[in-house]
Amino acid sequence: MIDLQQAFSPSYARARVQFLEAAATAGMAIRSHQHPLPGRDGETLAMDVARDGPADAQRLLIVSSGCHGAEGFCGSGVQVFAAHDAEWRQHAHEAGVAVLYLHALNPYGFSHLRRVTNENVDLNRNFQRFDGPLPVNTAYAELHPLLLPAQWPPGADNQAAIDAYIAVHGLVRYQAAVSQGQYQFPDGLFFGGTAPTWSNRTLRRVLQTHGRHAQQIAWIDLHTGLGPSGVGERIFACRDDAAALQRARAWWGGHHQTPVTSIYDGSSTSALLTGLMWSSIYEECPQAEYTGIALEFGTVPITEVMDALRGDHWLHLHPEASVELRDAIRQRVRHAFYVDSDPWRAQVVVQARQALFQAVDGLKIPASPST
Repeated sequence: MIDLQQAFSPSYARARVQFLEAAATAGMAIRSHQHPLPGRDGETLAMDVARDGPADAQRLLIVSSGCHGAEGFCGSGVQVFAAHDAEWRQHAHEAGVAVLYLHALNPYGFSHLRRVTNENVDLNRNFQRFDGPLPVNTAYAELHPLLLPAQWPPGADNQAAIDAYIAVHGLVRYQAAVSQGQYQFPDGLFFGGTAPTWSNRTLRRVLQTHGRHAQQIAWIDLHTGLGPSGVGERIFACRDDAAALQRARAWWGGHHQTPVTSIYDGSSTSALLTGLMWSSIYEECPQAEYTGIALEFGTVPITEVMDALRGDHWLHLHPEASVELRDAIRQRVRHAFYVDSDPWRAQVVVQARQALFQAVDGLKIPASPST
């Protein structure tokens, strides 16, 4: 068993080493999918895949990190701890559940301290059909010029305009307008892209390889940045399907202080989003009964998260920014998605570990006959 705090790493490069070492020590089957670009310090980038369990297992649990790159510090720590956790691994093995760890779905963003991919795309808005019309986010179009002002930090007039929008429409509407996903502004926030990204294509190949034999698949996708600090919200991550929601709430709800929420009924801190990553499971593993959640750990208030992302996108457009300003913006992004404190990390591991055990117990229940 690794010390809880030591499971978390201060950089992508160190997180990758820790994950690969843990997976190798545990005897997992490992495959690395190398990204075409280098990391921030010239290091190799990869989506690393480790499977703990037989290739033909009927029950599969996917545990993924780093969909939004800078959120990978948290997710990687959970995965490294799990790989060292003998009690957890035995629980999965005895239940006949294979566990597939996907480390750094978006390694570029993880390394470069960005939420987006190298294409400036939000991976969790990129799973669209790109052969037809894409969703139009008119509310975002109205806000776009305010979100990315000419100078950073923004002037008082810019802040006043955003405050006025929130005063009229409310903070929830502001969050939804900005975050639900948009496909018209390639330099903007929460851009879903115009084609599948490298991470999208690579993930689909991984799902085809590892999910084709499974009759039941669960997926816990680890995120940060929404909700009260240290609280892990369990957000329903399936189609708007009553049976799947009932399963998710039976598995992960129970008497937990944060029951499974949903973007479909407004109970989640997340807005109703477009182009979500987990939709790929239905396309690549259609034979399986699927149940999933996004496990979202709170960090700082939503307005601070939004402003950190605004600064990051502004910096992407202004490479001439001073070293001091660049460092300040990157540090703010880091703080928005990773609380570097022992209590926060302990809260994360305790709640994630519980969700892992619950997923395995849920997968032990036979799939419904209709699947």
